[in-house]
Amino acid sequence: MNRRTLLQGLLAAAAGSIASGAAGAAAAPQSAKIEALQKNWRLLLAEGVRVPSPNDKLKLSDAEWKKRLDKAQYNVLREEGTERAGTSHLNAEKRAGVYTCAGCDLPLFTSEMKYESGTGWPSFFTTIPGVFETKKDFHLFYPRMEYHCTRCGGHHGHVFDDGPKPTGQRWCNNGVALKFIPKSAKA
Repeated sequence: MNRRTLLQGLLAAAAGSIASGAAGAAAAPQSAKIEALQKNWRLLLAEGVRVPSPNDKLKLSDAEWKKRLDKAQYNVLREEGTERAGTSHLNAEKRAGVYTCAGCDLPLFTSEMKYESGTGWPSFFTTIPGVFETKKDFHLFYPRMEYHCTRCGGHHGHVFDDGPKPTGQRWCNNGVALKFIPKSAKA
């Protein structure tokens, strides 16, 4: 290797390092914002509202679930159905608050995590940590990542990699599988 080639290689490596450092520095504040959203979700919970822990598992018989849920909720949460796009009143929900599982009241998302995806279902770019379990779903002949409530096992939707920055995720949730607790609500 001659001296010129060596110098060009060193300069290219240094330039690449500087560029990746600048990109990493820009991504760091975004990551910190996401972590803060995930960590401080209780700030959007209405005063006096008590919510269960993901570790407090809820196991009910099929008959008990049918009593607890309406027909549409049962279809989505217990039979992995999908509600028709554009039918959820939660699509237009703009108030500050927390979205919980309609089956067991476990907090899943906050209003700050929600965005308008244009799909017709409530969509979120991140979740409250530790509230979902995922599995591959092949119902449409190609693999999708399905997610379920960790407390009750209820099906909520699918997560896709076409969401907004910084996560790039779209947690596409059936509206009937959610309850919304506005921050201004009283217990």
